[in-house]
Amino acid sequence: MQPFDIWYDGFKTRSSIDQNLLDSIVQAKYPDVETFQKKLPDILIQLGFAPEKAKNICSKIQVDPSVGAGHAWGTEMKSGKSMLRTRFVNGMDYKGYNIGVHEFGHTVEQTISIHDVHNYFIKGVPNTAFTEALAFTFQQKDLELLGLENNDELNEYLNTLDIFWGCYEIMGVSLVDIKVWQWMYQNPEANASRLKDAVIRIAKEVWNQYYAPIFGIQDQTILAIYSHMIDSPLYLSAYPIGHIIDFQIGNYLKDKDLAEEVNRMYAMGRLTPKLWMERAVGTQINTNDLLNSTKIAIQKITESMKGTKTKTKR
Repeated sequence: MQPFDIWYDGFKTRSSIDQNLLDSIVQAKYPDVETFQKKLPDILIQLGFAPEKAKNICSKIQVDPSVGAGHAWGTEMKSGKSMLRTRFVNGMDYKGYNIGVHEFGHTVEQTISIHDVHNYFIKGVPNTAFTEALAFTFQQKDLELLGLENNDELNEYLNTLDIFWGCYEIMGVSLVDIKVWQWMYQNPEANASRLKDAVIRIAKEVWNQYYAPIFGIQDQTILAIYSHMIDSPLYLSAYPIGHIIDFQIGNYLKDKDLAEEVNRMYAMGRLTPKLWMERAVGTQINTNDLLNSTKIAIQKITESMKGTKTKTKR
């Protein structure tokens, strides 16, 4: 493996689908910003929301075109709208759509957690990891929402490995983020040049401790790439925790109505993380579910690969 393999994307269903095909499907479905805005309720209806509830939520969300990254910004007033920003470059391509579905998850959370919470003063969610969890839940269904089904019996196991590997990558970046801010508090007079040197040194240290034993390569700086760590202080850890919460919620939702449960969970408001999770899924935040499921996934995929090799030899 090479260091850039921390961004390995091959576990995802879309990795086996031609990118040009995905782009053409999305461009036909969402040729412009206005169409995407108009069809937002259809996405929620596909996810099981009642038409009236879907329209009500989406009436409080405004799509904002971008040529760069996506973003979501919730309103602080019930009279305002949550802003959904995603890529529109000569229309919407698959990348813009994938980002847009993620950001749509954020804005749905932001709308429910301000309008449906029983007391305005506890509006929102415990922290950013909880809004990331719903955004990931939406994003994982992007192909399903396009009408593309995956009948691969290994799909569930591949999705588990994708979440696990994504956590492994972003947890390293999160540690760099935390350590960089610790360093800045210890060195308040530091200039940009010293900060740069510190970030590179810290990135190498985290890599050498947690990644070099697996990759067999020392002193890599790849974990220093995220500008989030300066632009949005101590935000990056919300991603892996969000993935973990998303995985727990996903397991909980398997035999339940997604729309009903999402409405229930995100109307609880800004409780403590422990209490929110206990009321939402009946357990506290933990890595056990993901780790145990990853072991099973590796076993199942390994068995499948052995079976394929045996058939090939015959």
